[in-house]
Amino acid sequence: MSKTFDVCIRGDGVVGRTLALLLARERLRVALVTRPVKPPGAPTATDVRAYALNSASRGALETLRAWPDEAFATPVAEMQVWGDDGGKLDFTARSVGQDALAWIVDVPALELQLSQAVRYQPQIETLDAPAKASLHVICEGHKSASREEFAHIRPINWTVKPYPQKAIAARLELDKPHGGIARQWFTGGEILALLPLSGANGNLVALVWSVSVQRANALEKMPAEEFCEALKTVCGQETGSLRLTSERAGWPLSLSSAGHWVGPGWALAGDAAHTVHPLAGQGLNLGLADAACLAEVISQREYWRGLGDEKLLRRYERARKADVAAMGAVTDGLHGIFAQTDGRWQALRNWGMKGFERSDFLKQWLTRQAAGL
Repeated sequence: MSKTFDVCIRGDGVVGRTLALLLARERLRVALVTRPVKPPGAPTATDVRAYALNSASRGALETLRAWPDEAFATPVAEMQVWGDDGGKLDFTARSVGQDALAWIVDVPALELQLSQAVRYQPQIETLDAPAKASLHVICEGHKSASREEFAHIRPINWTVKPYPQKAIAARLELDKPHGGIARQWFTGGEILALLPLSGANGNLVALVWSVSVQRANALEKMPAEEFCEALKTVCGQETGSLRLTSERAGWPLSLSSAGHWVGPGWALAGDAAHTVHPLAGQGLNLGLADAACLAEVISQREYWRGLGDEKLLRRYERARKADVAAMGAVTDGLHGIFAQTDGRWQALRNWGMKGFERSDFLKQWLTRQAAGL
């Protein structure tokens, strides 16, 4: 006879593992469906992803003892943002009484910490296929195959707004320490970010560069030195010399969301429920907030209410949907403004950046929002 679990989580990425650990603390029996293991000898691509995690995400991971060592979680003491006509914004952790605005976390290190925590949690069983459970939570990402299995119960209404851009990610070495400064440039319809890695005194950075699809394809094929020269035309003298230290990865960008996040016996979380443009670095923060909220809703349920009760799950949907929609609107709006290459738009947005820089109240409010305070 097949075993029955309280919750079956489909997807063992960062959000899925975090949710499994949170639910295991509630003494629930959790099945975690893992990705297929690559056969021996199969090529393995270097993972160059890095996430900007705020204080709320860090707090949740620390309670699970899954926060990476300081060498893999670099504090951002300051963020500098440039426009394309003299506009500049400067945000500091000190202005809101914090040690860091965020932490740039190496993805492989974070996944390793979570996998080790899962391995030592007896309430979690890892499986290679879904199992019977009172509640199924889909955390497989925006290309989830499982999502459609539940659409016949209640239409999910997945909508996608593709952007005419791809993101390029890579790792780079600077010729001087990064100083814990995250840097971002909005120029010519492109968005380039260099995020500090390798600890507070390190000189490695993670690149996230949003460019047109045609330009992205060309950049991915460039020789390393030519690629770094293309970067220097955007960064100028702010970073010193750059050296590419990794492979380059690219993926298409979109704004997507599910019309319905829950139904009887199922729920969506993380990128399976929503995606936003990476310009604000909030994608994983939203997903981890989903996991924390769903775990809290389940822990506070009435004793007589089942885990798959749709009324219970709608509490989670209502609590998270508004925040995610607001972040999606902000990132989509900013992308729309900075994607314009017309000179009038350029003048308008740089005028706005200069005005924003002079407003202490707005800067402090935005800084607190971004830091998860």
